[in-house]
Amino acid sequence: MLEYLYFPHDISTFGPKIDWLFELIFWLVMVVWIAVMIAMVVFMIRYRTRPGRKAEYIEGNSRLEIIWTTATAAILVVLAFMSRSTWADIKEHGPPGDVFYDVTGKQFNWEITYPGPDGRLGTKDDITVENEMHVPVHKVVRIDLTSKDVIHSFYIPNMRLRQDAVPGRIIHVWFEATETGQYEIPCSQLCGFGHSGMKGNLTVQSQEDYDKWLKDLYANPPSPDEGASPR
Repeated sequence: MLEYLYFPHDISTFGPKIDWLFELIFWLVMVVWIAVMIAMVVFMIRYRTRPGRKAEYIEGNSRLEIIWTTATAAILVVLAFMSRSTWADIKEHGPPGDVFYDVTGKQFNWEITYPGPDGRLGTKDDITVENEMHVPVHKVVRIDLTSKDVIHSFYIPNMRLRQDAVPGRIIHVWFEATETGQYEIPCSQLCGFGHSGMKGNLTVQSQEDYDKWLKDLYANPPSPDEGASPR
């Protein structure tokens, strides 16, 4: 429901888990907020100042305080366990990868490194382009994420994916897209004066189109100064 109100359209396999958890917390907070607002209005009317009425000192109700404190703590504990389970599924127990990339944040671009014709990263035929990430649909994408200078944040709203890129660290990220299309990869961590213009493009393609694009990239790799992939 919230996706239709203000969430970007979800295209990831783990997006529904995140959206469901967010909606659960949202509606719990809404119910509590409405109950508190109603109670405040009732108390304001019932205990308002009236001629001839003296103020009284009222002691708290220990039993009531224990009940609502315990109930609140129990809800938070349940939400913590549910969040931990979702976090583990996404961050710790991801599936094996089908395609692999190195992604490096720098002021103010994303460097996307593709394995060359040998199909392996870390070899001489790797190809690096700026801000253009192409992936096949329904394939598990594995990324080794890092940064050259300051902390950046690799963010794909439609994929429900956000991960800080930290200098000196390699952080493993994965996702699996369920729909083809064009999507943005902004940096969501203030990283300097050019932060607002640091935006990459994610293109999710069919396997056939992806293979064709990759073949064209191998045939016409960008020069180091160009830093851009063929269209």
